[in-house]
Amino acid sequence: MRPLRGVPAVGDRLLVTGGSGFIGSHVVRALLSPTSSTHPAPAEVRLLAHRRAVRLPETGRGVVREVPSGLDDHVALRELCDGVDTVVHLANRVEGTLEECASVNVDGTRALLRAAAAAGVRRVLYLSTTAVYEDGCHRGVPEDGPPRRPVSAASLTRLRAEEMVLEAGGMVVRPHLVYGAGDRWVVPMVARLLPELPGWIDAGDSRMTLIAVDDLARALAALALAPWEHDTPAVLHAGHPEPVTSRELFTAVADALELPLPSRDISLARARLLLGAEQDARRARLLSLVATDHWYDCSRIWPITGSAAGAGFAQGFARHASWYRQHHRASAAGVS
Repeated sequence: MRPLRGVPAVGDRLLVTGGSGFIGSHVVRALLSPTSSTHPAPAEVRLLAHRRAVRLPETGRGVVREVPSGLDDHVALRELCDGVDTVVHLANRVEGTLEECASVNVDGTRALLRAAAAAGVRRVLYLSTTAVYEDGCHRGVPEDGPPRRPVSAASLTRLRAEEMVLEAGGMVVRPHLVYGAGDRWVVPMVARLLPELPGWIDAGDSRMTLIAVDDLARALAALALAPWEHDTPAVLHAGHPEPVTSRELFTAVADALELPLPSRDISLARARLLLGAEQDARRARLLSLVATDHWYDCSRIWPITGSAAGAGFAQGFARHASWYRQHHRASAAGVS
């Protein structure tokens, strides 16, 4: 399979995997209710929903066909890919053992690509992550900058999925931290860490790339519907161009959820010691994410989408603050 670069996708039939997930549900809404006349809604959207039904927008346009199945159902994949122009592959396993992650991220992606190739699908858009890069300090690096040496089973298998998609002529999008309604990781992580944080780590000056989930969904929908020219990059970072400091992120979360903020400064080494990061690899990774620079050059994606990156973090977070408050209260009350 090789993409037909330069062929407009307007009126295409799309297949979306992972459409019921955090990011996927927002992408489906963006596809069915586009805000730009540049990329009108596709003629048909097919949804592969593994765990739960996809919540569709009431004002959406176009035909929607939903199939409750998974990437291991090869018959369903062949049927869903038949007549499809573009596959938007958002289904990923983000936690678990190497075997568990590989079954979805590697085996599932391989099966999807085979079905797509057999059906003559022109384009595949895959959602990956900057976690495919080696751990460390990342400052304004481009898509071909850091070595790809993932540290977790999920990221290792997502890198392999990337490689297969790129070998098939597809496109890969790598966001860093995604926040917004439905988030069960970024802001909840900060909320858990805040009460234990002994101080602002290195004055809270570390910077990171963030993107609101609705902005990411808007970008992914535009990429799925826009023409891919011959010089369109195969790998794109997705994030707001302006990085956010850890102090800005933590302060926004604390204000929204009425949590305490640190009152002094400490070094990263001291924080690692006090929080037991030397004995807890997961906690060490979390500290690295929020206390070490992780910001990326995201300048290439927005011109291709035909839209601006949108408001910065302060306004983006404000759009989702009420959802976070409700979720935080429900979690505190033991309601999932």
